[in-house]
Amino acid sequence: QVQLVESGGGLVQAGGSLRLSCSASGRTFNSYGMGWFRQAPGKGREFVASITWNSGNSYYADSVKGRFTISRDNARNTVFLQMNSLKPEDTAVYYCAVDRHPYGNPPKTLALEYEYWGQGTQVTVSS
Repeated sequence: QVQLVESGGGLVQAGGSLRLSCSASGRTFNSYGMGWFRQAPGKGREFVASITWNSGNSYYADSVKGRFTISRDNARNTVFLQMNSLKPEDTAVYYCAVDRHPYGNPPKTLALEYEYWGQGTQVTVSS
């Protein structure tokens, strides 16, 4: 049974930082790209960041570029999202996901290109 579990969300003041983690179990995803998406209340799910299977390439949404950093630890089957200089508009539920196909490059930015999803972790940024 494949399971992705996000953690690290919470309440933070604007300008603060959080580090999200996503741990995968049930199979290894070392050959698969992984991504982070978010969904704010009343809005659709939007791309945040993605990384290739070997960390050789990463993409970011323009809204987070320069503030967020995606990374992964294949030995731990875990992907991270370091979020700095947080803004109230970053408030959302954050989801991690696994690419449908192995060895993809460039990393994917569309939700339909991802097969497995976590349950999400809430990030709330107060002004």
